[in-house]
Amino acid sequence: MKASYITEEHEILRQSLRKFLEKEAYPYYDEWEKAGEVPRDFWRKLGEQGYLCPWLDEKYGGFGADFGYSVVINEEMEKVGTGLIGVGLHTDIVVPYLETYGTEKQKQRWLPKCTTGECITAIAMTEPGAGSDLASIRTTAVENEKGFTLNGEKTFITNGIHADLVVVVCKTDPHASPAYKGISLMVVERDTPGFSRGRKLDKIGLNSQDTSELIFEDAAVSKDNLLGKKGEGFYYLMNQLQQERLIVGIGAIAACERMLELTVAYVKERKAFGKSIASFQNTQFKLAELQTEVEIGRTFLDRTIEAHMNGEDVVKEVSMSKWWTTDLVKKVAMECMHLHGGYGYMEEYEIARRFRDAPVTAIYAGSNEIMKTIIAKKMGLV
Repeated sequence: MKASYITEEHEILRQSLRKFLEKEAYPYYDEWEKAGEVPRDFWRKLGEQGYLCPWLDEKYGGFGADFGYSVVINEEMEKVGTGLIGVGLHTDIVVPYLETYGTEKQKQRWLPKCTTGECITAIAMTEPGAGSDLASIRTTAVENEKGFTLNGEKTFITNGIHADLVVVVCKTDPHASPAYKGISLMVVERDTPGFSRGRKLDKIGLNSQDTSELIFEDAAVSKDNLLGKKGEGFYYLMNQLQQERLIVGIGAIAACERMLELTVAYVKERKAFGKSIASFQNTQFKLAELQTEVEIGRTFLDRTIEAHMNGEDVVKEVSMSKWWTTDLVKKVAMECMHLHGGYGYMEEYEIARRFRDAPVTAIYAGSNEIMKTIIAKKMGLV
């Protein structure tokens, strides 16, 4: 069923983006997986074609597109590989912080380059000792005459190696009570003194996604790089996490659909006992069950996207969709790999990569246990 928010213009974008990716991404994706990163040249090509931050105002380089364009772009990127999540993080998660909470001077300074691919962004929340519990972060920004002195360490940072701008979650008041009232957001630029990259992290999946540690040792951050108001950072994060989790759900469903497509094609071709695997009732039932669950997930996701586009508060529904779709993508990966038999365990088959990439989706952007806690609160159970 076609989503009601998808128009002819969205489908035109899909077709043009698909052709672009068939030329510029699909042939090179295995190389990117081995290299451990997507080249910056690809980012610039995305920017040249208008695929980065299309929702931004024209004065910043966008064309005022609605969120439906972001849905299409994230779906098509996911079909290439989950390792391209850094593009969605840049366009639909980090840059919205700059546009929503930045001053006009900050927007003019940063946003145009975000649309061209010259400037790649990241957001640094997680620390070695703090993940879902953001109030427990230990990175501090101490104010001085020129700005702030930033100290701390972040880990699991998507786009960490490539990032030219990093929105850093830190404490400007470590003694605030409750602790979350001391949180602020700082924009740290690539050449900031005292800012360095740690390791590029060696993951079991998402190999082409450059994930790293970030280190701040007396990093000198200008007062002009404070994003929004001091002490309001936690509220900014809560306001933006709805869309971040929606982006994760969009990717998860697209991955499910891609794995089913691969598996249906495979079982039709693969022969056993003189006939195709697709002719066995067990295969038919397994795939029918998965297709049904994916369709249900897609329908609920589309309804939630439409409500989000209408400006509705759908925190509960987004939390439901995020945990449901990311649990489902793990199930689909497991079942589809199994239906590939021994070949499903071979790196030359895409399903093997999909199997490795699927589990982390239930962890990032807030673990699924956190999603269920949010749902429980919205139900009045907490």
